[in-house]
Amino acid sequence: MSTKHIVRRGESARDGFALFITPESAGWGYSGLRVLELAPGGSATFATGEDEMVVLPLSGSATVACEGEAFELAGRRSVFSRVSDFAYVPRDAEVTVTSAGGGRFALPTARATRKLSPRYGPAEDVSVELRGAGQASRQVNNFCMPGTFDADKLIAVEVLTPAANWSSFPPHKHDEQTETESQLEEIYYFEVDRDGPAYQRVYTSGPGREIDVCAEVRSGDTVLIPYGWHGPSMATPGYDLYYLNVMAGPSPERAWRICDDPAHGWVRGTWADQEIDPRLPLTTTEEKQP
Repeated sequence: MSTKHIVRRGESARDGFALFITPESAGWGYSGLRVLELAPGGSATFATGEDEMVVLPLSGSATVACEGEAFELAGRRSVFSRVSDFAYVPRDAEVTVTSAGGGRFALPTARATRKLSPRYGPAEDVSVELRGAGQASRQVNNFCMPGTFDADKLIAVEVLTPAANWSSFPPHKHDEQTETESQLEEIYYFEVDRDGPAYQRVYTSGPGREIDVCAEVRSGDTVLIPYGWHGPSMATPGYDLYYLNVMAGPSPERAWRICDDPAHGWVRGTWADQEIDPRLPLTTTEEKQP
């Protein structure tokens, strides 16, 4: 198994971040992810450098200050309780994140060529998609996708999979630049309800690019996908699964185009005769009661 593609919780902690993945540490050119944990009343100031970034609450609320702007993020109790608002901050900027009540905040990043303006992303504007059917049903929160939110390179979505369902299926890839496929590096960051187990599969798409991952993942674990087929992401019975996908690549066009593994693409054709899992959506813009 390619263990170099799995980053366990705490393994990459650095500079006050619980998770710190850069293009350099991942061995590629564009995608990155940090997770910032703040105690009640805590604050962190950092430079974005060459990276554009989103500040996305995983739990808790925060104020994000950047270039004279201040954005109040209502956030959420957990990734399983609500669709969250977020803030976009550009490259070559200084950012301060402050949280009165404390919390955990994901910072997906992409190596950017253009500097855009800091902006607020309301939860109510996040496009929530129900994808698949039957036991391949899942919820996709398209908060930073082409067509839903402007960025230079960054593409980021949240996926929620009900217990015992599979998502990221059929297995697919996006490692070549063609008319039907985008070249995108991808990070999967996982949270599992009640810190249960889940599983992720990644495998090679050609000779000389060997990846063979079929690994148990838990809350705070991350899987790096430079290329190759990926999927399924498997939620075990009793445990809902969340993952944050972060993607970026070299194309001048910011686009998400994928190619299914031809051995399994036929599965999409079965969805027309199946209902979407009635447990979906798992979250909306209304906070669930604990």
